[in-house]
Parts: sequence; structure tokens; C-alpha cells
Amino acid sequence: MRAACARGCLPATGASRSVARVTALLHGPLPLFIAQAILIIGLSRAIGLLARRMRQPMVIAEIVAGIMLGPSLLGWLFPSVAATVFPHESLGLLQILSQIGLILFMFLVGLEFDPHLLRGRGRTSIVISHTSILVPFALGALIALYLYPRLAPASVPFSSFTLFMGAAMSITAFPVLARILVERRLLRTKLGAMAITCAAVDDVTAWCILAFVVSIVRVTSLAGAVSTTLLTLAYIAAMLAVVRPFVRRLASRSANREGLNQNVVAVTLMLVLLSSWATEWIGIHALFGAFIFGAVVPKEDRFAQILADKLEDLVVVLLLPLFFAYSGLRTEIGLLNSPQAWLMCGLVIATACLGKFGGSAVAARLTGLRWREATALGILMNTRGLIELIVLNIGLDLGVISPALFTMLVLMALVTTFMTTPLLAVVYPLEALVRDEEEEAVRTTAGGFTVLMCVAYDRSGPAMVTVAGALAGDEANGGRLYALRLVPPADRASFVLRQQAGVEDAAALAPLLERAAVLGLEVRPLSFVSPQPAHDICNVATVKRADLVLLGWHKPILGKTVLSGTVHDVMRRAETDVGVLIDRGLERIERVLVPYLGTAHDAGAVRLARRLATRAGVRVTVLHVLDSSNERDPAVTAHTEEALAGFDAHAVELKTVRHDVAWRAAVEEAARGYDLVLIGAGAEWGLEHRSFGIHSELVIRECPTSLLVVRQYRVNAVVAAPQAAVAAV
Repeated sequence: MRAACARGCLPATGASRSVARVTALLHGPLPLFIAQAILIIGLSRAIGLLARRMRQPMVIAEIVAGIMLGPSLLGWLFPSVAATVFPHESLGLLQILSQIGLILFMFLVGLEFDPHLLRGRGRTSIVISHTSILVPFALGALIALYLYPRLAPASVPFSSFTLFMGAAMSITAFPVLARILVERRLLRTKLGAMAITCAAVDDVTAWCILAFVVSIVRVTSLAGAVSTTLLTLAYIAAMLAVVRPFVRRLASRSANREGLNQNVVAVTLMLVLLSSWATEWIGIHALFGAFIFGAVVPKEDRFAQILADKLEDLVVVLLLPLFFAYSGLRTEIGLLNSPQAWLMCGLVIATACLGKFGGSAVAARLTGLRWREATALGILMNTRGLIELIVLNIGLDLGVISPALFTMLVLMALVTTFMTTPLLAVVYPLEALVRDEEEEAVRTTAGGFTVLMCVAYDRSGPAMVTVAGALAGDEANGGRLYALRLVPPADRASFVLRQQAGVEDAAALAPLLERAAVLGLEVRPLSFVSPQPAHDICNVATVKRADLVLLGWHKPILGKTVLSGTVHDVMRRAETDVGVLIDRGLERIERVLVPYLGTAHDAGAVRLARRLATRAGVRVTVLHVLDSSNERDPAVTAHTEEALAGFDAHAVELKTVRHDVAWRAAVEEAARGYDLVLIGAGAEWGLEHRSFGIHSELVIRECPTSLLVVRQYRVNAVVAAPQAAVAAV
């Protein structure tokens, strides 16, 4: 028995020693807070990587990380560790810092809110936004009848509980919705404009309702309610009449400089804090003051953008995760310890979805939107995210809702935010969006040739349009040229991002458009934010009916090869021919070399060379490489000559060489004064896909001139009968 006791006590003793060591390291408020911050930020970012792969907004990762650090997981599995890392006496500092983070975040939300969005939207936006507020508010009040005797704190009046439940059900997360719209390429569409307008109206309306609810809860008499209302109106009037003109003058003097100096930033932060203090003193919570001050900051100059750029990283990376952790420490999933509790949680989620999604979708359909657009709008408006969590914490702090109901509503916010992206992908896929954006679905002429140029860097644009123009010609001859610029999603998703992206797009496409103007070519630019560039390139190529997708090349990183990453994904998925241009100063195309081994991709390179010869009068040399160890195969030679039958006799020259290394023969010939080399992708030339490789793609590294690597579509069909495919050229 003593041995058994010893065996049973050893793990506990070891665990106790580990906890003691950790406690010694965390002795004092500052070391404890540093450890908490490292743990919170690290876990949030780690889960954020997984959320990005699932195409979920970062707020999902932060909510989950907060719940994991609370009693729902860490406190349940390792209670001693949770008590050591997050002792009760440390929560006060965590709460204060998280509240500071929320104040600055609500100021950023106000900066993103553009009142000009509300102009010119007409009856449709008003009807949809008001319906998406009234219907969930009514359903929230209705469900309050059932939840009040079961989950409401005993001291809370029914009216306060009902009003808060209605407000909690009416929230739409404006920042999260804006980011989803950007990543789904919907921000500049009719649906995106409608959604962002309705969300903006919802934001303002919901915050006004919540301010009213908070004032009702806090006051104890009718005189107090009247006083709070009058002070709120006076505060808003002062913000519009006094503060807004002052900030406008401050912005006009500061925004034209290279950046804001520290004095301007200090004055702005003081005004944010003063506004927050004023609304807290009035009785409608400090967050309203930060939001309203951000909303009155002028958006015309770069003042708002510069402020956002200065503040956002600190707020989003450090302070907001503290708020999520603090919320997670207050979320106890263990309180839902019965089937009835989980049924009530399901009822809360269903009511929230029915009210927000149903009200928005039906109202949108009645105002004339198609069912697909109306459904997508309802899904978007059902997004809650961080704003909902802020509202719930206010309710818990005021004692309006119980910890159990707080947990249910946190799960509701998590579920409704998580479901937005996958449901939107089903209802409004990117393929449907691209088709809706297409201006002309059929080609203007039977002989037209369309090239989709994918521009990642400005330096690759001129050479790409030189090649594309020589292949397609101008629109008078049926050629169509598209320049596609994909912008990777940034951490911000707001109107500041939209304005900044437009400037970057113009800069990236400017050299291409300038070269096109010199060549007399018309290029149609396309641009949008894309978290999946290969997928979007293939979709656009399909809808635009591109005959060739032309990709630029940039220096690989971390040893990756040219034909890896996005290039490889496009080559594998695109339902058309793909060319990868390695530019080495290409300015004109007069002489072209096509190394040839008789493969399917070689046939594609020959076909493009024939088009260059026909359209642009290019002189083409086809280099037929034979193995030096074998005799000349008459059949292969016949197939090569047959491939050249479509050329004009004066436009093509056939050279036959013997070499043990095919790519070396191509490089040696390329050194004799060619402008461009067209070569088929494939293992025969050392151009098969490899994520890493020291000796791979030597033909690209050693070739002294510009190179176009060609991947022909439907390789399998061509390989089955390569001679027939080549002869068809």
C-alpha cells in the first residue's frame, strides 16, 4: 500500500514542483502580465494561421484562443496552471488594458465608417437595414420571455433584459463584414455596396439602441433618464458643431505632409480619451465616445488613413487579444451542463440566425434583388464577430445577463461568424461573381485570341504586354488583352485598404499600360483582393475565355523553383494554355527560338511561335534536338517537318542538332542572338515541378535571353497522339 501511495504521489509531487517553479517565475505583476501577453498573442496567432487556411477571419481565432485560455479548456484540464497564469487578482489589470484596447479599436471602427456611404443608396438600403434591425430585435424580445425566468439575474428588471436581448440579436460586425467583402471580391460590386451600407446603418442604429439600453439600466429614476438623454444630445451636437470643424482644420494642416508628427497624434489621442470620458460620465459607456469621435474625423484627406496605420498594429496585435482572453476567462462552457441548457443555447443561435438572416434576405428580395443576391446579403448581415463580443461584455459588466447566458451568446457570436464564409462560398461562389462581372461573354470575332496577363510586379508588365500584343494583335483583329492584378489580403479590411489598394494597383500596372500605349494596344485592367491567387486566375481565365494565361516571373525565395507555388497551381488547374515569361530585358520580338523534342508541350510552343510569325512577322527557328547516341529517326524527322507545314516558308528555319543534354543544346543556340525562346514545360527540358532543387531548371538559369515556358492544355489527349497534335499546328 505504501508503494502504491508512493507511485500515486510522485506525479502530483512533480506537478507541484513544476507549478512552484512557474509561480516563482511569475512573481510580481509585471512578469505575470508579460507571461500572459506572450501566451495570449502566441496562441491567437497560431490559431490564426489555421483560421486563414480555413478562410476564416482572424476574429474567429481570437475568440477561440480566448475561450481556450479560460475555464472552458485550460481551467478544466489544468486548473493549477490556469490559477497560476491567470490568478483572480491579475484580472483587474487585464480588464483595464483590454478596455483601453477596445476604446482605441472603436476609434478605428469610427475611422472606417464613412458617412458618404449613406448617401445616394435610396430606399433599398434603408428598408433592408431597418428590417435587419427590427426583425432580430423583435425576435430577441420574444425569446427574452422564455429566457428571463431561467437565465436572467434576479435583480434585473424584465424591461432592461428584454431591451438588451433585442440589441444583442441586432448586431452586425462592420469590421469583420468589411474584411469578408474584401477577401471575397465583393466590396466593389452592387451586392458589396449594399451590404456595407446596410452594415454601416446597422452599426449606427445598433449602437444608438445599445446606448439607450445602457442608459436605462444605469439610471434609477425618470429624471435621470431625461438628464442622460439631454446630455447625449448635447454631446452629439458639440461633436458635430465644435470638434468636427477643429479636427478638419487639424487634418488639412497635417495630412498633406509625409506623416503626422507626435504632437498631432498626441492631440488626437487626448480627444479620443476625452470623448470616451464624456460618454462614460453621461452614462452611455466610454466606447460610444471613441466610436463617435472616429466617425466625425474627416475621410477626404489621408489623415484618417495615417492615424489608422499608426495605431492599428498595436491595437490589433497586442491590446485586442487581451480583450478576447479576458472574455474567454468569463466564458464557462461548463455552465451548460444539461440538455436543457444546450437546447436553450441552440434556441439562441437559431433565433439570431432567423432574425438577422431571414429579415435581411426577405427585405432584400422584396426590394428587387435576385434570390441569390438576397441570400448572400442575409448571410453577410448575420456576421457578428468582435462587435457582438463587446456588447456582451457590456451586458455582463452591467449585470443584465448571467454568466450562463453570456456563454450562450458568445457561442452564438462564434457560430454566426464562422458560418459566414462557407455559406457565402456556396451561395455566391467566386465563379458566379466573375461571370456577373463579365461584360461580354462571347468573342467579337471567330479568329480572336485572348491573353490574360497576371501582373504581380510592375517590372514584369512591359515584357508581358510585348509578348501578348505580338500574339493577340489589337482588338480590331479580334485580340483581347486583360491585365490582372491580384492584391494579397492585408490585416486591415476597410475603406482605407480599398483606397490604398487602388493606388498600388495603378502603380503596378502603370509600366504595362505605358508600353501598351506605345505599341498601340488596348488593355483592360482587372484588379481585386485575392487570398487564393491560383484559384482566381483560373476562374478569370475561364470566364474571359482566355487562349493563354501569361504569368510573370520573379526571383524564387527559400530555394523554390520557378515552376512551383502559384505558377505550378495555375499550370495544373488552368483550362487553357499557360506561359511563364522570364524577362531578361525583352523590348521587341524579331527572332524566336523553339527547342523541339516532339512532346505535347513542345507542340504548344510551336503553335504559339506560328502565331507570332503570322501576326507579327517574327522569324522563327525550330531547333530539333536528337540524342547523339542514336541514329537519326526518319519518323521523328518527318513529324518535325510536318509540324512546320503551317508556317510560311520564309518565316521558319529548321535546325537539327545532336547533343547528350537537350537543354544545353537549347542554351547554346539561344546565345546566337534571339529575342525570345519558347520552350515546352516538362521533364525533358528539366522543367518539371519541384518544390526545391539545386540543379533543376538549369535551362532557365543558363539561358541568356528572355524565355517563355509553355504548358499546353489537355496534355494527356495530346500525348496519346503527339504527331497528330503537332501536325494540327
